Amino acid sequence: MSLPKVVLITGCSVGGIGGALCEEYARSGCIVYASDRDINTLENLEPTGDIRKVQLDVTNTTNVDAVVKTIIDAEGRIDILVNNAGVLAVGPVLDVGLNEVKSAFDINLFSILRLTQAVVPYMAASSAPVTKGLVVNMGSITAILPLPWGGIYAATKAAVRSISEVMHMEFAPLGVKVLLVEPGAIKSNISKNYAPRFSLPASSLYQDYKDQIAGRVHVSQKAGATDTRAFARAIVKASGISSSSTATKGSLEWKPQRYLSAGKNSTVIWLMSWLPKSIALHFLWRSVGKPPKSRN
Repeated sequence: MSLPKVVLITGCSVGGIGGALCEEYARSGCIVYASDRDINTLENLEPTGDIRKVQLDVTNTTNVDAVVKTIIDAEGRIDILVNNAGVLAVGPVLDVGLNEVKSAFDINLFSILRLTQAVVPYMAASSAPVTKGLVVNMGSITAILPLPWGGIYAATKAAVRSISEVMHMEFAPLGVKVLLVEPGAIKSNISKNYAPRFSLPASSLYQDYKDQIAGRVHVSQKAGATDTRAFARAIVKASGISSSSTATKGSLEWKPQRYLSAGKNSTVIWLMSWLPKSIALHFLWRSVGKPPKSRN
C-alpha cells in the first residue's frame, strides 16, 4: 500500500508563504512537518490535515541535522523538502552592512545547502523505482532582473537559481528532482517582518532617494499582490501533487515540474529580461529607482 508523502517545510510562520504551503500540502493528503525558528509562530496554522510542528533554526547545522534525524526516525523518509525560509535585505549596496549581507546569504542560500545536504542522502537511499524525492527551492523573479535598492536580496536569489540548476543536474543520477520557484509579488509577512529593522544611514549618499528606498521594503505587498493561498496551491501542484490521491500514489506516477514562476509582475519581469540589458536596467531605474520629480 502506498504511503502519504512526508514533507518538511522551512519558514512556516502563519500569514506567510510557508504557512500556506503547510496547509495546502496537508490538505492534499501529505504528512507535513512545519518548521520555524520560533515554534510559537506555528500555533495558529489551520488544521487542514496532518501537520506536525518542529522548532528549526535553518542557520544552525546541528539543529538541522537533529530535526532531520528525528523525522527520519519517525517516518523512515522525507519525500519533499521545501526550502522556503527567507529574509529581505534592502538598501543601496553602499549602505547595507556586511553583517546583514552575511545574514541574508546565510538564511536565503546557505540554509538551502544545510537542509539539502542533510536530507538528500536519505532520499537517494529510497527504494522508490523512479522519483525518490523532491527538493523545492524558493527563489525570486529578481534573480532574473534585479531591482534598484534590492541588490543584496537579488544576489542571494541569483545564487539560489544557480545552485538549483546545478542540483537539477547533479541529483538526476540519484533519482531526486529539483523544483525552482521564482515568485513575483506574493502577499506575505516578509516585508512586515523586515520593516522595523530597516533604516537609511544618516551618512548615506542617497538621501534624495530615501522614499524610493523605503518603498522598496514594501514593493511586493502593494495592491494586486498575488494571494498567498493561491500561490501555495500552484507550488503543491507543481510538486506533482494536486489531490489526496496523487499525494499517496507510487513514485512511477510522481512527476514534479522543474520550474515555476508565478505572482504579480513575474511575467513582466521575465519578458523584460529578453530586452537588451541596458534598456531593461534603464527602464527599471527610471520607474523604480529615481524620485518622481527627476523621472522626466
